[in-house]
Amino acid sequence: MFCTASAASILATAANVSAEDLNDYPTSARADYVFACMKANGETRELLDKCSCSIDVIASIIPYERYVTAETIISMSQVTGPVGSEFRSTERAKLALQEFRRAQAEAEIRCF
Repeated sequence: MFCTASAASILATAANVSAEDLNDYPTSARADYVFACMKANGETRELLDKCSCSIDVIASIIPYERYVTAETIISMSQVTGPVGSEFRSTERAKLALQEFRRAQAEAEIRCF
């Protein structure tokens, strides 16, 4: 009985830590992703579930700070001229986009 209670307590604590670690994305960021995903793929209940799953997978792979970096690079790389060029051509930008694209690919495999 003691072992079972101790094991349950340890698992509950570990589960809470993991959930907190994986939930560092603000709700608004998750909602923005889901809205954009649904806009691009279709606005159905099924897509709501798939797009929600997708951001959850991405959040489990990359920390929120790096997600923001990748989103900023994607947005700024669409700007024409020298400013946009800096976001398209630097090694740091390329690495951040690679990491984000890998996370998106994993999310697509798991969710779609």
